[in-house]
Amino acid sequence: MKTVTHSELCKKAAIFLRRHGFGVVIEEKDSACGIDERPDCIGFRQNCSVLIECKTSRSDYLADAKKPWRQGACGMGNWRFYLCPKGLIKKEELPYGWGLLEYDRSVSPVFGWPPNTQWTNSAPFLANQKSEALLIYGAFRKAQAELRAIK
Repeated sequence: MKTVTHSELCKKAAIFLRRHGFGVVIEEKDSACGIDERPDCIGFRQNCSVLIECKTSRSDYLADAKKPWRQGACGMGNWRFYLCPKGLIKKEELPYGWGLLEYDRSVSPVFGWPPNTQWTNSAPFLANQKSEALLIYGAFRKAQAELRAIK
């Protein structure tokens, strides 16, 4: 199997979230909207957000743990998952509350993906709603600017 790039994994994550009922999905957002955390992919649906961090190497995964929003409750996402090529991360290595998705021709839940009845009642994290709102605002502002440029 061909090696998957970070950008390809982000696109796969966005498709996966849309297929699982997340109507608003933002991938690989820059920090132009005034926040430090840059989610690889984040999806929103009624009363719930899911952050997916895409990792293509062990060193990237290990470095991710040092980010301040990974150490405690200040990060985005009521649910948080790593997406990586199959076998890169073991579920025993995951930080508390995190789940694991693997890519091997398609994205598959390995650990922590809840059934539909648990999305709002059993979320392991209280998302940083201020950062999420700024992210959404920045995405819509960019989309509006692109629409104005077309006219």
